[in-house]
Amino acid sequence: MRCKECFRSILLALLFVTPVFSTIIPSSRSSMPLRSRIIRRHTSCKRVDIYRKPSGGRRIISRMARPGEVDEIEKEAAMGQLAGMSKMINTVANAKPEIVAIMMVYFVQGILGLSSLATTFFFKDELGLDPAEVAALTGITSLPWVIKPLYGFISDTFPLFGYRRRSYLFLFGLLGSISWATLATAAHTTTQAITALTFASLSIAASDVVVDSITVERSRESQAEAGTLQSLCWGSRYVGAAITAYLSGQLLETMSPRTIFGITALFPLLVTVFSNAVQEDKEKIAKEEKQAQVSTTERLTTQVKEVWKTARAPNVLLPMLFVLAWQATPSAGTGFFYFLTNELQMKPEFLGRIQVATSVASLLGVWLYQTWLKEVELKKLLTVITIISVPLSLTQLILINRINQQFGIPDSWFAIGDDVILSALGEIAFMPLLVIAAKVCPPGVEGTLFATLMSGFNFAGIMGQELGAGLTKYLGVTESNFGNLGQLVTICSLSSLFPLLFINNLDMVGFQEKPNLSEKNEM
Repeated sequence: MRCKECFRSILLALLFVTPVFSTIIPSSRSSMPLRSRIIRRHTSCKRVDIYRKPSGGRRIISRMARPGEVDEIEKEAAMGQLAGMSKMINTVANAKPEIVAIMMVYFVQGILGLSSLATTFFFKDELGLDPAEVAALTGITSLPWVIKPLYGFISDTFPLFGYRRRSYLFLFGLLGSISWATLATAAHTTTQAITALTFASLSIAASDVVVDSITVERSRESQAEAGTLQSLCWGSRYVGAAITAYLSGQLLETMSPRTIFGITALFPLLVTVFSNAVQEDKEKIAKEEKQAQVSTTERLTTQVKEVWKTARAPNVLLPMLFVLAWQATPSAGTGFFYFLTNELQMKPEFLGRIQVATSVASLLGVWLYQTWLKEVELKKLLTVITIISVPLSLTQLILINRINQQFGIPDSWFAIGDDVILSALGEIAFMPLLVIAAKVCPPGVEGTLFATLMSGFNFAGIMGQELGAGLTKYLGVTESNFGNLGQLVTICSLSSLFPLLFINNLDMVGFQEKPNLSEKNEM
């Protein structure tokens, strides 16, 4: 009870952000009244469009409004929003310890961003690595995200100390804390640092799989609370990320990267502490294991065969080729980071401001997609975003060649504006990619196949990181030589057009149904 009271203020703070996420990440079942939903208000002729969902399907009725009807329906909609807010307040204020534990894991995932800038500066300044080496090693530390289905299979199949979830969360929290503590005190070589960061990444990826499994189980048990739980979980993650977005740069002004790693090591311990609140029936688990008729090997073999058979189907394989090609395009991000810090002398505190701005822009991108763009044909949307992003990415050349100074535009303003726009566009494009991955998964193996596809998605991202590292090395971009940085940015920007060669593969999938963005939790 004491832990629950200690963190209740954090949970109540989520109330200021979760209404946004309730819109961004909706429940699969609408909580709006069946009577009506305003789609559009014609103020000039006082017409209303009424959205109804009768038993026969969906339809929109447009007719003349009765006197006072518009105000009445708007009042009803407002009351519905207040009711949803009241429900969320009640959920947080009376949160069970298990709900607190779930939210804490998501919160920790977000707040670990405190070390993001410190890690890059640690590689750059203390270990003396050049941009190509940092880009390549960053890809290696992301490898644990490629084998996420394995973590799910292990926790489902091999109970640890009698529990499927609680014990694994306890151990993964300890692993994360030890990894960051090692990085703070004992990592003095590149190999030691990469090993510690890889295990830290493993702890996050594995705990993500375990807590997502818990969330899915609880959502299935109580459909009425599913949407609220999903919103609170994502709200927790974004609150943690928002808290550390600026602090990650501000703290570097007064602390060393190792000190920040030491602070970061404390946060995974919250996962360990709150893992005890996860509710599991030890006797029930033991009984289920005893009654299992299929051996572990047979179960794994059957699952792998089923996933392989499904993944080879053209309606799955061809659309995913587009998704993987999109994710595998190279990036010039590390080289450009060195340019900002070494050439333009931008300080960590300012880079923290950029992170805050890009975080807000990403949320704006999700909101724009959910509000205005989710009904747009995905092939058309992705084509337009790809074409628009190329010239926007090439605007980095203006900063590299210092053309902005000829027009009196400060470097700082230009850097923030560039990142904000590209972050919003990136998030708008990311939502359809999740929809594609979710839609190609047939019934029966959807959970396993989706996790497998997301692992492929993560692997393609690592390949893009490594391609960017190779190009950086080939063009000779170093911590002090930025003569070919413009060529690197140009090649990487134009390469983003490559996935359009596979855009027609999306014709293999139908997109009539509205996407369920809660599938993002599988990542």
